[in-house]
Amino acid sequence: MEPLVLDFVPVWTLILGIGVCFYVILDGFDLGVGILFGFQPDTASRNLVMNSIAPIWDGNETWLVLGGLALLAAFPLAFAIIIPAVYFPILVMLLALIFRGVSFEFRYRDAEHKTFWDHGFSWGSTVATFAQGMVLGAFIQGFQVDGRHFAGSSWDFITPFSIVTGIALVFGYGLLGAGWLVLKTEGELQARARRHGRWCFLGVFAAIVVVSVWTPLMNTGIASRWFSWPNMLLLAPVPVLTALLGWLEWRSLNNNSEVAPFAAAIGLFLISYLGIAISLWPMIVPHVYTLWDAASAPSTQAFLAVGTLFLLPVILMYTGWSYWVFRGKVKADIGYH
Repeated sequence: MEPLVLDFVPVWTLILGIGVCFYVILDGFDLGVGILFGFQPDTASRNLVMNSIAPIWDGNETWLVLGGLALLAAFPLAFAIIIPAVYFPILVMLLALIFRGVSFEFRYRDAEHKTFWDHGFSWGSTVATFAQGMVLGAFIQGFQVDGRHFAGSSWDFITPFSIVTGIALVFGYGLLGAGWLVLKTEGELQARARRHGRWCFLGVFAAIVVVSVWTPLMNTGIASRWFSWPNMLLLAPVPVLTALLGWLEWRSLNNNSEVAPFAAAIGLFLISYLGIAISLWPMIVPHVYTLWDAASAPSTQAFLAVGTLFLLPVILMYTGWSYWVFRGKVKADIGYH
């Protein structure tokens, strides 16, 4: 009788999924705030916008590290194929995030060049977001694989589809950032965030339509999953919920609601994330290797799961605590120094 071997692939799939989801939402909104930062007309507004994310922005990037390490440790084959395929956009993203962080710190300490650092923060946020969107687009399209190795060119990630997803993510993070500013600010700054949010929402809505049509046209397997019977009936709640969340987002950006714009924007990201998962499941290297094909040995996954399942609640607790401590409206006289 063969010994019973526990399957840790679902556990690590959940951990990886949670890590990516938390990163996209949490670092997404502060990158979005950085994108909108460049549209603020005066120093007082820029200071308030910066203060709204100052206590929590760097902690949000914890989830990027978690997601990357989970991919490396639990799905090494996927890591070995995906990273070479998107090496350049990841490099650009990391350099932009570094420059963004440097700009954040130096704008308070180098008053003589504050305008330069302000531009650096905004452009660093925008470039990092666009690079992440191109990685997403390249991932959805899939990679050229020869056996267990990436067989394509370093420039394969540059396609019309990945450019569209890059632009779409800029609008998406901008929408999250606008929702956060509506939640955290008052007066004219809040009204400006609502205006920016409406423009970003139009970009997000257009992107959802374009990507939803383009993706099944690009891959027959995805088309079959969404448009075969009875899948059409089972998956119908996804587009219905997307439309309802879009209606709620637009409505909340045009009334006095302060929580709904941010909550609905998060909902749109979650439903889009679910849509991608449905399209690609159970592939982790689209459209070549499944999660089980790319997984590390069960003993390795079991060993790593012990530490991760202890550490993950700690991360969640200190993240939740930091947001609780700095809840409420941002004030001009209370900020980062």
